[in-house]
Amino acid sequence: MNPAPALSAAAPGSPARTGNIELTVDREHVATLTFDRQNSTANVFDVATLKELDAHLATLEHRGDLKGVVLVSAKPKIFVAGADLNAFSGATVAQLGDIVDLGHRVFRRLEALKIPSVAAINGVCLGGGCELALACDWRVGSTDKSTKIGLPETQLGILPAWGGSVRLPRLIGLPQALGIILTGKQLVAQQAQKIGMIDDVAHPEYLVAAARQQLAKGKRPTPSPSGLMNSALLRPLVVRKARADVLAKTRGHYPAPLKAIDAAVGALGQPLETGLAIEKAAFLSLVQTPECHSLMSIFHLRERAKKLKAGDADGAARSVKRVAVIGAGVMGAGIAQWTSSRGYPTILKDVAPEALAKGLKSAEKIYQDAVKKKKLTQAEATAALDRITPVATDVPLAGIDLVIEAAVEKLDLKQKVFAQLEQRVGPQTILATNTSALSIDAIAGGLADPTRVVGIHFFNPVHRMQLVEIVRGPRTSSAALDTALTFVKAIGKLPVLVKDSPGFLVNRILLPYMVESVRLFNEGVDVTRLDRLMLDFGMPMGPLRLTDEVGLDVAQHVAVDLQNRLPKPVPINDTLVQMVEKGWLGKKTGTGFYVFPKEKGAKESPNDQLAFLQTNGKGRTQDDATLRDRMVLVMVNEAARVLEEGVVSAPEDVDFGMIFGTGWAPFRGGPLRYADTRGVADVVAQLQKLQTDVAPYFEPCAKLRHMAQSQARFYPSR
Repeated sequence: MNPAPALSAAAPGSPARTGNIELTVDREHVATLTFDRQNSTANVFDVATLKELDAHLATLEHRGDLKGVVLVSAKPKIFVAGADLNAFSGATVAQLGDIVDLGHRVFRRLEALKIPSVAAINGVCLGGGCELALACDWRVGSTDKSTKIGLPETQLGILPAWGGSVRLPRLIGLPQALGIILTGKQLVAQQAQKIGMIDDVAHPEYLVAAARQQLAKGKRPTPSPSGLMNSALLRPLVVRKARADVLAKTRGHYPAPLKAIDAAVGALGQPLETGLAIEKAAFLSLVQTPECHSLMSIFHLRERAKKLKAGDADGAARSVKRVAVIGAGVMGAGIAQWTSSRGYPTILKDVAPEALAKGLKSAEKIYQDAVKKKKLTQAEATAALDRITPVATDVPLAGIDLVIEAAVEKLDLKQKVFAQLEQRVGPQTILATNTSALSIDAIAGGLADPTRVVGIHFFNPVHRMQLVEIVRGPRTSSAALDTALTFVKAIGKLPVLVKDSPGFLVNRILLPYMVESVRLFNEGVDVTRLDRLMLDFGMPMGPLRLTDEVGLDVAQHVAVDLQNRLPKPVPINDTLVQMVEKGWLGKKTGTGFYVFPKEKGAKESPNDQLAFLQTNGKGRTQDDATLRDRMVLVMVNEAARVLEEGVVSAPEDVDFGMIFGTGWAPFRGGPLRYADTRGVADVVAQLQKLQTDVAPYFEPCAKLRHMAQSQARFYPSR
C-alpha cells in the first residue's frame, strides 16, 4: 500500500487543528492524528494536549465512514516524549490524581474506538508516549536510530500511570514487562519487535505505509491477562526473582520498582478499570516520597544543564567541524570514539604507534558492543570508526577547529604539548585540556595566546558518563568558553561550568572522601565493612573499590597535588605509597585493596596481605553511623566550601556534578540537598563533634556555620 495521499479539497474530510494535534482524513477514509506541539521541538503531554486528543477521538467516534486511524508525529526525532514534567511539577496530589484519571479516560477512549488504530513511531516514544502507543491496536517502529521505546518512570521515582503498568504485562507477559518497567530500559525498534512491544519495523520513509497495512488486520484481539507467562502458577516465581533483582541492585533505597511490581502483578487477572485504579493508587503514593522528590529534582538538573549558558560568553561560540585528540590512552581513545560517534571527523594523535593501535582497538570494541546491543548497525559502526584518523607523526592541524589534549596528568608534559600545538594549529583553533585537576592557567602559562585555552574534562568511561566539566581559566576568552560549552552539548553530554581551581568540582569533593576511607582502613576498619557502609548509603561503588578502579598511583598523585594546592586539604598518609611500592596499583595490576582474578566473570576478593598497613585500631571501635558520617560529611563540608569559594555558581551545580560525575546517591539528591534533608544544623553539630573526637580537618566551613546559625537551607523548602 502506498503512503497516504495528500489531503485535497475533494477529500471527504478537512484538517482539524486545535493546537498541538491535527486531524486529517484522506480519500481512502483513513484518519491521521499528527502530533506537532507548537513552538517546541518535542511533543509532550500536558492537560491541554490530553483534552485536545480527547476531542479528536470524540470526532472519530461519530464518523461512520472511517477505516482506521494512524497516529504520527511531525517532529523529526520525537514521537511523544512523555508527560510535561515541568507543567505537572507544581501540582498537588489531588490534582495529579485528576491528571491520571484524564489520561486513563483518553487512552481508554482510543483503545475503545470501533475502528483500528496504529501508532507510527519515529523517534522518542517514552513514558506517556509509549502508553499512548500501547493503547493503540497496533504499533510500527522506524529503523531510525532516534527511535527509542520504553517506560522510564521508575527512574523518576514513580511508575507508568497512564496504563503502562497494566497494558504492557498483558501484551508481552509479566517477566518481559517487568524487565522494561523496573529498569527504565529504552529499546530500539528491532528490540521492541522481538519481544512483542511493536508489530512491525520499517524505514522512516515507509513507516506510514507500513502502519496503514496494519489497519487491514482490524481491531486487535484483547490481550489475555492469563497467558503462560502471566499464569498464577509462574507468577510467584517471577515476582520473587524481580524483587530479589531490585533489592540486589538498589539495596532497598528506591520504592518505585518495588511498588511497580506490586501494581503490575495486582492488575493481572483484573478488569482493566480495576487495574488502572491499582496503578493510580501506587502512583499517588510514590509521588509523595522523598525519593521521588529527589529524583524529580535530578530530572530538572539535567534539563538545566541542557540549557546552560556561559553568561558573557553566550553567542561567542565558533563553529566546530573537525576535532583532534592528543593522546591515545584510555581517556583520549574514549573521547575520540565519542566525537566520531557524533559525526565529527577526529584525528587521534599519539607519538607511540602501539598506543594508537590499542586506542583504536578500544574504540572499535565500544562500537561492536553497540552493534551487539542493536544500538547501531554494523555499517553505522564501521562508518563512525572510519571517522577516526590515527596519526603518529606531526601533521598540519591548521584546519582543526578544536583540539582536546588528553595526555598523562603531568603539568610539564601538558605545557610542552600545548606549546607545540600553538605552533601548528590555526589562529582560531580552540585548545582544550582534559585535565582532571591541574590548573588551566598553569597549562596555558607559556603560550603567546593563553585566552584560547579552556578545560573540557570528560569522565571515565567517556561513552557512559554524561557529565563534562567546562573549566574557565582566569584568561580563558568568551569565544573559547562558549565554543567548549556549545560543543559539549552538541555531542550529547551534560556540562557543568566551573572555575579554574584545584580539583575543579567533582574531584575536589570526591577526593577527601577517598582519603578519609583510606585513613579509616589505616585505623583498622575492614575493607569490606567500609565499602558496605557506603553501598548501603547509596553510592554505586565502595570508596576502596573505587580507589582500585581509579588506580592507587593515580589517586595518590591527585591527592598529593591537591594537598599542595588547597588551603584546607584533608591530610593524607603513606598507605597508598606503601601499596604502590609493592606494585599494588589496583585493578590494572590485579591487586590493590582487592585481588582481581584473571578468570572471566570471577569476583574480586579483599587482599589478605594488608594487615601490616592497619597500624591504628582507633577506627575499628567506632560504630557504623560514625564511620559513615566521617566519609559522607567530609564530602558535604567540601561541597559547601566549593560553593563558598565560588567554584560554581549555585547549589544545583554541586549536586548535579556529584550525581552525574560520581553517581552520588541519587535518591538523596546530592550532598547539598542531603544536608538540607538532614538539617544543616545537625550536619554542623556532627562535624564539630568529629573535629573534637577525630581530627581538626572536620571543622565545618564558614558557610555551613553561618547557615546553621540562621537556620538557612541550600534549596527553598517544598
